[in-house]
Amino acid sequence: MNLSTIFHSILLIIFIILIIGTILVVISENRNPIRTLSWILILILLPGVGLLFFYFFGQDTQKMKNISAKYYKRIKDKSFNLLAKDCNIEAPPQYSTLVALLENNNYSFPISGSEVEVITKGERKFEALLEDMENARHHIHMEYFIFDQDNIGKKIKEVLMKKASEGVQVRFLYDNVANWAVPQKFYDAMKTTGVEVSSFMNVKLPAFHSKVNYRNHRKVVVIDGAIGYIGGMNVGDNYKSDPNWRDTHLRITGRGVHGLQAKFLTDWYFATNSYFEPEPYFPPLEAKTDNLMQIVTGGPTGPWYNLLQATNLITMTAKKYIYIQTPYFLPTDSLLQSLQTAALGKIDIRLMVSAKSDSPYVDPAAHSYYEDLLRSGMRIYEIQGKFLHAKTIVSDDMLSVIGSANMDFRSFESNFEINCYMYDEKIALRNKEIFLEDMKECKEILLEEWVKRSRWKKLIESFMQLFAPLM
Repeated sequence: MNLSTIFHSILLIIFIILIIGTILVVISENRNPIRTLSWILILILLPGVGLLFFYFFGQDTQKMKNISAKYYKRIKDKSFNLLAKDCNIEAPPQYSTLVALLENNNYSFPISGSEVEVITKGERKFEALLEDMENARHHIHMEYFIFDQDNIGKKIKEVLMKKASEGVQVRFLYDNVANWAVPQKFYDAMKTTGVEVSSFMNVKLPAFHSKVNYRNHRKVVVIDGAIGYIGGMNVGDNYKSDPNWRDTHLRITGRGVHGLQAKFLTDWYFATNSYFEPEPYFPPLEAKTDNLMQIVTGGPTGPWYNLLQATNLITMTAKKYIYIQTPYFLPTDSLLQSLQTAALGKIDIRLMVSAKSDSPYVDPAAHSYYEDLLRSGMRIYEIQGKFLHAKTIVSDDMLSVIGSANMDFRSFESNFEINCYMYDEKIALRNKEIFLEDMKECKEILLEEWVKRSRWKKLIESFMQLFAPLM
């Protein structure tokens, strides 16, 4: 045996030891069994690629030292002390458990008195946003997953720079990985006028592997502590004017903005380690309506998956109906069970997704769940000719959820997300109306037709479902 053969044999043994060791690590972490099996499968079938993927995307988020919950708690304690007078509000009796859950697992107190505009057109969102920014007097806080350097991106950037040069405090937070294509000079130009700019979890060596999987998917704007934006729309021309792009966003005025402000300041502190007294950013605001809301974040920083817990509870406690819109549908095992249970209990559960999403590898994985859900009585609608990017839930003419979180593993477990939970009949009826209007552009998936698709499609769907927890 020559040296070359010996060398290759040693490399092979080391590689096999790495594969076995990684599998043992996956098993020892006591993850969700489905996720564990998915990682084991990819490590066995595609060992080289599997090792690489696990290194970057597979490490246990709950044990990452670079994501420390202490940063969150410190500023939440400070911020929400200012809202204490609003924390004794009585929630609608049917949602008292949900309100308590979100208080306990996310420190998200209910806040009353906000006016809410539900926006379904990008033109309206950006028209209102630009006007509100122009009128800013004290501060503009902006946080986006995607901020493109196209027409609308440049226009918003110009206003941010203008307001900063006028003495308005402007803080701009963006996701590092999602905006890799944006050159540094785009942000440097903002800094020259006084805009404070930071990326969220800057991904670079040597901690590249421990951060690249955890994206800040939030879309938040707070202006003068009195006007706020939250929802599914990033900053880009497609969100503004693409007729085939369907999204939902909120413009909030009033006390509910304080909830958004607390979350932004938390993220800013996390990203920059920069702390300042929060009082000036929570101006006293009069109650304008009977609206009650909670601003809730989710992410890999705590012991619970907040948004998943809330979705399961909503599903299991609905009395009449739940209508869901999401661009990606890859339910966890617990969510799948709660949806089936509610549907079998004669709750009218409807899911609306795109007939074709912008992620072709996700579609067959999503389709693999359809048959079991249809058999339980759930109804599924695919919107035709459009990409549905809205992330909404409406239930029982009282509860609405609008935010950044998709119905998938990534949003529930890995991404930093933010949702607005509203207990308001008027808003719920508006969201219900929007859902029913969108249904006119949908094709309903019927069980008797769905089961007739080819065996080849079924095989591909079943195979892709194995990787759903990793998508």
